[in-house]
Amino acid sequence: MRWLKGVVLAVVTLIVLLLGMLFAVRNQQTVPLDVIWAELPPASLSLWLLSTLVVGVLLGMVAMSGLYLRLRTTLMRTRHDNQQQRKELDRLRVQEFKETP
Repeated sequence: MRWLKGVVLAVVTLIVLLLGMLFAVRNQQTVPLDVIWAELPPASLSLWLLSTLVVGVLLGMVAMSGLYLRLRTTLMRTRHDNQQQRKELDRLRVQEFKETP
């Protein structure tokens, strides 16, 4: 089953790469990009769109890293508490067996 997942992932990756190459080839018109504070030099439309996608993905990853770290810390703390409770439960079970005549 693991190999099937790898094959499907490889096929999807190949399709996305082919679509990206087709997109880049079909959008070769040069356009200047005018942002609020500056006008960037003319470049191909596909370059501007793909670079915007990359910047957006990176900003999204940075924005979500705080939440990820907070959840990871909570998970580690919960696992530690769970381990402490299991030790306490085992200690109480052993103590109960020792007290029974």
